Amino acid sequence: MQIKDFMIDQSLKELTDHRTVVLPMACYETTINQNINGYIPLHWHDEIQFVLVIRGAAIFQINEAKTEIREGNGLFINSGCLHMAEDKDQTDCIYICLNVSPQFVLSQELYTTYVYPYIQATNLSYLCLDPKESWARNILDSILKINQLIQKKSAFYEIEVSLQLNLVWQNLIINGFHLEYEQTKILKSHRMKQMLNWIHLHYAEKIMLDDIARAGQLSRSECCRYFKRVLKKSPLSYVIDYRIQQSLILLQQPESNVTDIAYQVGFNSTSYFIDKFRKSMHMTPLTYKKIKMEDD
Repeated sequence: MQIKDFMIDQSLKELTDHRTVVLPMACYETTINQNINGYIPLHWHDEIQFVLVIRGAAIFQINEAKTEIREGNGLFINSGCLHMAEDKDQTDCIYICLNVSPQFVLSQELYTTYVYPYIQATNLSYLCLDPKESWARNILDSILKINQLIQKKSAFYEIEVSLQLNLVWQNLIINGFHLEYEQTKILKSHRMKQMLNWIHLHYAEKIMLDDIARAGQLSRSECCRYFKRVLKKSPLSYVIDYRIQQSLILLQQPESNVTDIAYQVGFNSTSYFIDKFRKSMHMTPLTYKKIKMEDD
């Protein structure tokens, strides 16, 4: 299943329903450059995520860290962590994405001891899965099996999926990670999500740096440090990028007008919108619109 434009709410929480008909999970293949943005934008979800790259390579960002994942390798992304992905060197990266509700990983009796402490740990935002390590190879093999099971839907496949998830989690925690719980990290994550949430609610309005800082209960300088650390850009640069993301959706509507869209997404002049759009997308909004109309 290819999700070309998955939905996120104002806080960047993904709205995709990560479940099959009966299981609180989902497993599908994603081609990064087929997303409407050309990359998987920043988002988060309550589910834990496992990734297995089956073609090319991708750069994943998880909270403040970036890591390259190549074909045959994988990644674990913990619940609630901000993350995004982009294709590496135009390799047309495809990866299997397994999203699972933490409560489904193990039985209710085992969840408190063997799952909850791990999804709450502040030093376990992600783990790279290198098949050279036996525990990681076991996880990657199980991801492949789960993907095949969900596609085939043979009799009693749900039971086998559940068994494979048990193996995945056992191999993840068998290394005996030292878990940490830093209140400052929890607070930073919460404030970052608050600021992003505010931007996504108000992106079409006039936005000042003071507004964003206030949403995170931070000073202007500390607000800028948060964005530089996590997103490697200033708060107002992120606002511009987000406005352009929103314009991509509107430009695909047949009756849309570039000038109207510029004002709808918060730009105060058409020329400024076109300039920023060109720098971001390497083409004008009108050219982008024509390409998308031809694709249809």
